[in-house]
Amino acid sequence: MSKLIEKLVLRFRKDEDGIALTEYLILLGLLASAVIAAVLLFGDELGANWETWANWMRDETDLHAPAVTGSGG
Repeated sequence: MSKLIEKLVLRFRKDEDGIALTEYLILLGLLASAVIAAVLLFGDELGANWETWANWMRDETDLHAPAVTGSGG
């Protein structure tokens, strides 16, 4: 019985087919966790900055837009 277990353990140690997939899944999980953490930590601040930038852009384009005159055709 112990020989059978030894064979199974040795075969399991040599079998590396799923190792690359497992490593990629672990990396994907870590990356997804980092993105979620960043959004939770900085989401409100980034949203406020984005809104400030959008308002500035809107105000700048309203102030410097050329006046449209003429009959148009």
